[in-house]
Amino acid sequence: MTFHSVFRRLRSLASIPRGNPGLLNAQFDAFRHQMPLMYLMLIANSWALVITHYRSAPAWLVVHVPVALTAFSALRAWKWARSNRVRPSLAVAERALARTNRLAVVMAVGFTAWALSLARYGDAYAQAHVAFYMAITVIGVIFSLMHLRPAAITVALIVNGAFFVFFLLSENIVFRAIAVNTALVSAAMLVLLLNHYRDFTRMVDARAENERLANLDSLTGLPNRRSFFHELDATCAAAVASQTSLAVGVIDLDGFKPVNDIHGHAIGDKVLGQIGERLALLITPRLRLARLGGDEFGLLVSEFSCSDDLLALGERVCRVLREPVVAGDVAVQISGSIGFAMYPDHCSTAVQLYEFADYALYAGKRNRRGSVVMFSAAHDAAIRRGSLIEQALQMADLERELSVVFQPIIYIATGRVFGFEALARWSHPVLGHVPPDHFIPVAERIGVISGLTRVLLQKALATALRWPDPVRLAFNLSTLDLASRETMSELLGLIHDSGFDPSRLDFEITETALAREIDPVQEAAARLRAIGCGVSLDDFGVGYSSLSYLHTLPLTKIKIDRSFVRGMDAVRTSHKIVKSLLALGRDMGVETIVEGVETDDELAALRAAGAELAQGFLFAKPVEPAQTCALAQRCLLPGAVVAEVG
Repeated sequence: MTFHSVFRRLRSLASIPRGNPGLLNAQFDAFRHQMPLMYLMLIANSWALVITHYRSAPAWLVVHVPVALTAFSALRAWKWARSNRVRPSLAVAERALARTNRLAVVMAVGFTAWALSLARYGDAYAQAHVAFYMAITVIGVIFSLMHLRPAAITVALIVNGAFFVFFLLSENIVFRAIAVNTALVSAAMLVLLLNHYRDFTRMVDARAENERLANLDSLTGLPNRRSFFHELDATCAAAVASQTSLAVGVIDLDGFKPVNDIHGHAIGDKVLGQIGERLALLITPRLRLARLGGDEFGLLVSEFSCSDDLLALGERVCRVLREPVVAGDVAVQISGSIGFAMYPDHCSTAVQLYEFADYALYAGKRNRRGSVVMFSAAHDAAIRRGSLIEQALQMADLERELSVVFQPIIYIATGRVFGFEALARWSHPVLGHVPPDHFIPVAERIGVISGLTRVLLQKALATALRWPDPVRLAFNLSTLDLASRETMSELLGLIHDSGFDPSRLDFEITETALAREIDPVQEAAARLRAIGCGVSLDDFGVGYSSLSYLHTLPLTKIKIDRSFVRGMDAVRTSHKIVKSLLALGRDMGVETIVEGVETDDELAALRAAGAELAQGFLFAKPVEPAQTCALAQRCLLPGAVVAEVG
């Protein structure tokens, strides 16, 4: 072993672990409980020694010196006791341990010199008390300092070294024996201390590693949900204290679920891994990222000047997410939507920051996927409105307040009525008319949608009983309705009890329901088909997975979303898409209905594309139940006058 290696070893033994913050904190935590007890032990043992020497030793040794040592020890005990009240910073803990290292030398020299000075006074019993005092006290001190190796070794060497030499040179053979015995015990204690310190260090390191793994997402290498919310709480508290800005962003990947559905979860995991690597490159001291679960990620942004900075950052993240991902032999293209909320502009707590960012995200996904949305006053108003609607729904008389209106679906060639789509309406005594796109999401969120569905279906079936055969009824089902076997059984019972022919009833399922609950939806669709009902896929073509569902569900109809129809007479791409979807429906043997027809030009373009069934304001707006029978007998080609319902 070279001189340098020995020097490094000795230096390591004599220093505190500045390069290991976890160990430093663990040592400090152990110390702030043990040190007050150690100082109290020193005070008690020292005054016990004073009592046996009070009559034989000079006053400066039995009064002045012990009073000074007691005052110093009491002060140090008080300071360590105070440290238990707050969690210190790493720098404070480091300074405290470094100070303990230095004071260990001072205390060891001071108490040892004082005790050995007393050894010259008194009879043999008093001198034996000095030996006992030094031996027993040093053992207690070493045990108290065992979590700080340098201090414990320093005290052991100074006290026991002086003790051994002093009493070994004594003419009393008993004292010599005590010196040798104490030296051997101290040596054994030092070995135990070093072993204990090594085990303590390993335990702290293992705990730190477990903590790291507990806060790490194993798939992407990013911090996980637990870490994100812990960091959010701490960062938000710091922002409130310093009156600085903070923003939370929530990212949701668009088009990721089809990757899992089509290519399998192994490919999906590889895609998420690559996305995590890309996002990790964006991390800076003012931007922290985490995977919240599934295909959702969180951002914490500090030190930004305005919302434009956040929007620019969000656009940069979206550009990164839009780059193609190659996983194995598969190349996929996905995108990401981001919602942002800011402190103090939008809210004042960590919980609100996340919830508002999440709300902005999903508000954006409903309107324009793949973009960045900032929480706004309109969102805040929508949340307040949702809260009022939630309270009103909880107390609503559904039978009295809910009603159904009907929008006709017509044959384009003849203008005759093919069927009616039932649409929900709610008139509340205080809130007035509440649009369905406001109250239905709230009803789904608070879990009362099934009650609404039962009431609305009963009323729709009662009206449809008066229609001439073969006019059909189309009725929308919620995700939660489809996911509940109990609810589906109740709905099947309602159909049976109504007396309406199930073969004239179509249930519309949105792609959102499929994306969330594909297995229960497949089971629910099979049960509906088993009694003769039709199953329609609503808003076809909007999502990323529509094509994959055509062969997994027993569909009888698809409804082409209005977004493809709008302006298709002028936009060649839209015309081609609609024409392709119509051809797909014919090839699969399912009927295709085009939604949202509002102009004569759009109707002409649909005729040219080969569409057969359509609905929209061009033909009729939703009508009251009493008008449906007469309407079913009329031709609804453009130009027909139909009473409107709001």
